[in-house]
Amino acid sequence: MLNNLPYGALRAFLTPFLMLAFRPKVRGLRNVPVKGPLIIASNHLSFSDSIFMPMVVPRKVTFLAKSEYFTSPGPKGLLKKLTFIALGQVPVDRSGGRRSEAALITGLKVLSDGACLGIYPEGTRSPDGRLYKARTGIARLAIESGAPVIPVAMFDTDKIQPTGQVIPNVKRVGMSFGEPMYFEGDPTDLEHLRDVADKIMVAIGQLSGQEYVDTYAPKKVRLGKVEEEE
Repeated sequence: MLNNLPYGALRAFLTPFLMLAFRPKVRGLRNVPVKGPLIIASNHLSFSDSIFMPMVVPRKVTFLAKSEYFTSPGPKGLLKKLTFIALGQVPVDRSGGRRSEAALITGLKVLSDGACLGIYPEGTRSPDGRLYKARTGIARLAIESGAPVIPVAMFDTDKIQPTGQVIPNVKRVGMSFGEPMYFEGDPTDLEHLRDVADKIMVAIGQLSGQEYVDTYAPKKVRLGKVEEEE
């Protein structure tokens, strides 16, 4: 209940300004069910995807964010935590193995509550504007929950807020929502999971027009260190 308060307040405060400044061009929003469990699967060009897309969806969109965003020390860490809560994000440990399983369990809990779960199937922001291979977690979530998947394409958010840039450029943002996709089958069949994940990326690619790369998106490299994007 408390987490919904900052989310609602932030949305009410930001939406009029963002609508006026960035003039979102939205297609297919009628495809988004207003109630019931739902997975929104989007391409990922910029951090601002998590702001613009939920702004036009007529229901709360919950994202699974790295737990590190909620545990950073000091005033800056507290501000970051409050910001992610206000954006409707919940913390999960996504560093692999059993921890990735915990992220799936959290996602299934969100869906079992009849809520809307936002996912970036690529697992990270695209480093070059192309569309990369999906992780299979989204396939498991779709099959085990029975929730429909709405493919989404974001446009120009990488120009509005390039990686590392705090203050956004004022440009028009676009997004396109596809028709619901439903999946059944054995959630332990790895070949089937791969097929489902690929079908979701095909749908996103048809909406976005991005060049597809049949490999996982590379992790961010900075100062000789590999850092995972959100």
